[in-house]
Parts: sequence; structure tokens; C-alpha cells
Amino acid sequence: MTEPRIDDLAQALTDRARPAVGIWNRLEGRPRTTDFARALRAEVRDPLWLLTRQWQLGEFRGSDAGSPVTATYSIAGARPSRFRPADGAAEPLPPDRPLETLAERRAVPFVAGADRIAFDLRLSIGRRWLKLLGRDPLLGSVAFDFRGQYVRLYPVALPDPTRDGDAPRVAHPEVWATLQAVAGRRMDGYLLYRHIKDGGRASDGVNDLLHLHAAALDALGDGLVAWFDDLIDQPHADDAWDPRRLEHRFSVAGTDPSGAEKVLTAREYPGGELDWYAFSNDPTAPVGGTEPPPPPINRTVFPARLRYSGMPLSRWWAVEDGGTNFAAVSPDSTDLARLIFLEFALVYSNDWFQLPCELPVGTLASIQGLAITDVFGQRLWITPAGTGREEDWQRWSMFTLDTVGAGPATAADTGLLLPASVPKIADGPSLEEVSLVRDENADLVWGIELTVPQATGEGRRGSEVASEIRAYHLRLHPPAPPDGPLAPIAYEAMNSVPENWIPFIPVHVPGDNRTIQLQRAAMPDVVGVLPPVQPRTSLLREGLDATTPHAYFVNQEEVPQSGTRLTVAYHRTRWRDGRVCVWLGAARGAGRGQGSSGLAFDLLVDTPTKAP
Repeated sequence: MTEPRIDDLAQALTDRARPAVGIWNRLEGRPRTTDFARALRAEVRDPLWLLTRQWQLGEFRGSDAGSPVTATYSIAGARPSRFRPADGAAEPLPPDRPLETLAERRAVPFVAGADRIAFDLRLSIGRRWLKLLGRDPLLGSVAFDFRGQYVRLYPVALPDPTRDGDAPRVAHPEVWATLQAVAGRRMDGYLLYRHIKDGGRASDGVNDLLHLHAAALDALGDGLVAWFDDLIDQPHADDAWDPRRLEHRFSVAGTDPSGAEKVLTAREYPGGELDWYAFSNDPTAPVGGTEPPPPPINRTVFPARLRYSGMPLSRWWAVEDGGTNFAAVSPDSTDLARLIFLEFALVYSNDWFQLPCELPVGTLASIQGLAITDVFGQRLWITPAGTGREEDWQRWSMFTLDTVGAGPATAADTGLLLPASVPKIADGPSLEEVSLVRDENADLVWGIELTVPQATGEGRRGSEVASEIRAYHLRLHPPAPPDGPLAPIAYEAMNSVPENWIPFIPVHVPGDNRTIQLQRAAMPDVVGVLPPVQPRTSLLREGLDATTPHAYFVNQEEVPQSGTRLTVAYHRTRWRDGRVCVWLGAARGAGRGQGSSGLAFDLLVDTPTKAP
């Protein structure tokens, strides 16, 4: 059956005759002009209908809220004035350097066991001292004679190429050539620095006729010590590095407006970027000796709307910035973070305001009061959003600090910490780099010394250093020629690993039969006549260079399946007054997975036999 022809299409449309899906489901406009000015005006043909629809949808039910005009606030701050590294003694917190310097600084190693290292700094101190002697007008013509005496009093010793103990300085051609060039010609300035630092005088041992220049020499010696102490920042006693946990731990303390001590502890600072989230309130470990708090800050400011790149504009037809492409964000139904972000950006972003507030660096600020005056003249008192109990799961807060050992009745702290840190730090090349990896085949953890410090001060690849020292020992102690084979196979108790692989064996924690910790061990020397192999980095030499050597333990959880990477390098930055700060610091990062040393026991190896 065919569809009848419609003779009067206009009348059929008016009467809505013969409706069909294929005919009536699509309506399109026909543009009749090339001028779109009228269309862009978005004219409303029936404003009464539009207002009625707004009333029907409840858009006229307002909340009697006006835009803020002025804001008056009072902020009380606690300025940290004390610093305590890990479990060490507290000391004053200096205001002339960033907090990273005190948290990361470690003593510059000038010896490794009985070996002298860091000859770059030793020679730099000596060169500085010889220049001071030549520039001092009180010494006059005797300065040249004094320079020769100091070279003989504090010499650079030449290693013995036939002694096994001098292998780190003789096995490497660059180090051996450098020491040969300076031995007997330059002075070891660190020996003089250490002599003065330990209570001696610069004029001790100098042949000065009638002691006419002793006072001038001693004054120059004090200046030398002050110069080197200011050149590289080093800890006075203990540093903040925790070798068992492989991270920095320290505390800063100040006084809050009520007069009570406020202690902030960084329990797991890996090094690098120090910000507020590294700290926690610690009421369980008082420091003492804090200074009174500064006076509160009272100020009246004008709020401004919070804006960001790509924010939707409130005006119709306004051209928005394309810096943020919200259409490219495709969250999943379980991706709550992106969903919350989109809801804030597209729905609630125009309800946020920002207030200017300038605070000194290194302040724990707490808002004592905030009053808002809106366009209707109403004055509103604003309370912090994060008030309540610390363990209340319904409490909402941002940029606040948690509390160590918080109980059910512990009140939440709504303060904001602005640590005395710097935004940018220049990192030098790694002097030490250690990778802690798990070896499931050998059931060990290996501390692989990827970069070890040379005696001349620079870092070098650990595998190259280990191979050069091994070749040097084999030249001094050539192995005996093997006996003739007695069988096609031979028994080998254990094979060898490179000397830059330091083993850590699992042991029980004393008094606990379940908890495991990692203890540093040692591999036997390949030559067979030397002591066991010892690490060459200060990171793994913990306890070996102490007055009474002791074992070194690492918590088992600090070496996950992905491994751990440790580095030691010099860092340099400028403080806000322009002062240059240089320190030697350690940092911790993620590893690159498990490894295999190839260590095996009870092996059968093929023995080449001669043909009959």
C-alpha cells in the first residue's frame, strides 16, 4: 500500500495530519541572512515567561548572602627559635640561613679509617693560608720563610706504592699523579685548621725569632678558621641523618601566643624539598629554651575573587582562556579526585575569594579571628573549617598539621606553617651514590656503591674503582700457579662478587624473635691475604670510623622490593639577605627494583684437562 500524496503541505502541517517518525521528528532552522549581529544579542522574546520559569525552578530563593567587601583578621604566630637534630642536643635556630641547611648538613669527611681523603679541600685551605701570609703587612719580608716552614710542618704525604694500605691512593692513576705533583710542594691546610680548632695556635712550631710575629700569625689563624667555617656549613655536634631509617629527623620549637612551647617534628624528611607537610605537631618531646612569640598581626584588607587559568567567565559571550581544557579531562566513575576537581572548577569556583596576608618566613600562623563585611553592611564572624577533634573523620581541613600521638580528645590544630625554606637549590654532582637492592636468590640486601669518593675529592664510578684496586692487590700479591687438574670437575665453596657490593644480612632484633633488621656484613678479599672488604662511602661506613667501631643496622622496611637510592652531594643556595649557603647533604630516592649479585655456594666447575 502506497502512502497518499499530500496536496496541501502547509494545511497538513497546521492540522498535524498523518504524523510519522520519518517526517515529523526533525525541525531545522533556515538562515535567511548573512548578518549574525541580531542572533548574537541573544534577545529574549518573552521575558515574563523566562522570569516565571526562574520562579518555578526556585532560582529566586536566595540565601541572603552578599559579596564580601572588607575583611578584618588577627593572626598570631609562633617563630621557631630552637633546632634539635634527631635525638641530639638542642641549639639556637639561626635566622641567617634556610632550614634545609640545618636539616641536611653533614660533616665533610676528611678521613676514611686511617686514610686521608678530600685533598681538594685540604689543598684549598693550605692555599688560602699561604695567601694570607703573603698579604699580611705585619709579616713583611719574613712571610716567604714562614710559607716554607708551614709546608714542612703540615706536609702532603706521598703514598707508598708497595703498601696495601695505600691502595686507594696509588691504584688510580689520576689520584696517584695528583699526589705526586703536590707532595713536598703544598701544605695540608686541614691539618693546620684542625690544630687551631682543637685549641692550638697558628704560631706553634714556627721558628720565629724572639716571637715577634706570633700575635700576627695567631690572628691570621683565627681568620682562617672563621673563613672555612663560613665556607661550608657543618653541624656542630650531631646531624639530623638517621642511618637506621635512611632519612632526616629533626625538630624545631617556638612559643605560641599562650606562652606554651610549640614543637614541630619532621620524622621522615628524605631531603630535597622541605615544606609544611614534612612536619607534625609533637607535644611528647619538649625542646626548651624557646623565645617569646612576636606580637599578633591585625589588618583590614579587601577580598578579591579567586581566579585560575581557564576559569569559566561570568559574562555572556566572553572569550575564555584556553589554558585549561576541561573537555580533555575524562575521569572514571571511581576517579573521585578528578570529579571533585571538575565540580569545583565548573560549579563552585566563583564562590571563592582570596585575602592578602603577608607573614614573615618561618612562622607557624594561627588565625585568632576573621570578620567579613558584605555589600549589605552585615558583619559575619568566620570560624576555621578544620576545628574539632583530631581523629574526627568528618573534619575537613587543608594545609594543616597532624599531631603525634593524638588521642580521642585531642583538639585539631588549624595553624599554617611557613617554613624558612628556599624555592630553589643548586645540586652539585654526586660524590656518593648507593643503591640498596634485594637479592632474593642470595637472600641478602646489597648496598651497591655506584659512586664512591676519590682521595682527590671527586666522585667516580664504584665498579671502576673496585676493579682498579683489585688489579693493584693482585700485582702486589700474585696468585700461586694452580696445580694440575686431578678430575674433570672441581668443587668451589663460594664464588666472588665485585668489591663495591656490600652485603646486609637479616638478623633478629635483640629481645624479639619475629622482627628482622639488616646488619652490615663483609665479603672476604679476593686475594686471600687482606682483611675483609669495607665500604668506601660514608653512607655505608657508619660506625667504622667511630672511636669505638660498632655494627651498623638498617630497618628492614626501609628497603622495599623496589629498592632505595641514597646520594651525597654539595648543595648551594642564597638566603633572602643574599648570603650564600653551601652544605654537604644526603638525600633518599626510590630504587629501580630488585637485583642479583650472582653469589652462589657449593659449586661444581669444569676443570680443563689436557688431551692424552
